[in-house]
Amino acid sequence: MNRHWSGFNIVSVVVGFAFLYIPILLLIIYSFNESRLVTVWAGFSTRWYGEMLRNQALLDAAWVTLRVALVSATAATLLGTLAAVVLVRVTRFRGRLLFSGMVFAPLVMPEVITGLSLLLLFIAMNLDRTIFTVMLAHTTFSMCFVAVVVQSRLVTFDRSLEEAAQDLGCTPLKAFLTVTLPVIAPAVIAGWMLAFTLSLDDLVIASFTSGSGATTLPMRIYSQVRLGVTPEINAVCTVLIALVTTAVIIASVINKRSMVQRERAEQLARAG
Repeated sequence: MNRHWSGFNIVSVVVGFAFLYIPILLLIIYSFNESRLVTVWAGFSTRWYGEMLRNQALLDAAWVTLRVALVSATAATLLGTLAAVVLVRVTRFRGRLLFSGMVFAPLVMPEVITGLSLLLLFIAMNLDRTIFTVMLAHTTFSMCFVAVVVQSRLVTFDRSLEEAAQDLGCTPLKAFLTVTLPVIAPAVIAGWMLAFTLSLDDLVIASFTSGSGATTLPMRIYSQVRLGVTPEINAVCTVLIALVTTAVIIASVINKRSMVQRERAEQLARAG
């Protein structure tokens, strides 16, 4: 097999990465701009980070976003895991096709349609749009992503381990909690992180389902950007990029260490 890269492949990769990351790099650089004009460099300064910390509207929106993401990701992980278990373990029951279609529908449904449908539902239920409705909406559309991730892990799970635990006296629930859940825990955690990220990033659905006092950070940033991009917005985006980068690095390090420990355990088992 020829493993040498051609000039076209190298140029394509360079252009692709440049197209993706040069705008982010420029955003980070101009977040340290002294001037209020984002296109005019007037010297290095961290004043906009201080302005960001004094902007109570942005801080309140960030706190709302964090609460919505934590609650909706946790609820979506619980419901998505249960849905994945039903789809994998219960192969025949009336309405299975309808159930699977309802679980996976948000994957292919445009966010505008999802947000409008939820808005009409809340109006029909005479439910005021608050932070609670945003949590419900985010749980609804992120649950399917958790179900897909967990289902892919459950398909390859060896059920003989769970059956052996039941033969030794465990109830089905205890066998699932003590045997199955630890094995599929990486998939469950990955599903939670995916749901958390989707909730942090959502703008369209939150715009339909939020009300007074439930403005999320993407909504706040979008409303300010419509009036013009400021270095303060660049500072907020830079902080978010730093947090995401740090989380990815930590997750990569933990994953690498777990792989090394697993390989050592396998080597010791072979040696023994």
